[in-house]
Amino acid sequence: MLLKDIKKGENCIVEKLNLPFFMEQRLESLGMTKDTEISVLNRKGKGIMIIKLRGSRFALGYNMTKNITVRKAG
Repeated sequence: MLLKDIKKGENCIVEKLNLPFFMEQRLESLGMTKDTEISVLNRKGKGIMIIKLRGSRFALGYNMTKNITVRKAG
């Protein structure tokens, strides 16, 4: 399942990042690594969302959320 498909208020676990090297490294340095839990706080439009990751909020665009593979938590 892709991160863009997760609904507002749901939690998921990161499985894989399929992004360009520099984007992948940046997200990993911010704490988005394999088996990290993400909470979707808000969704705007097509795949654009605000997430909570390790206590911090981040906004991710469609080009990022369509390339992050996740599984539902719980």
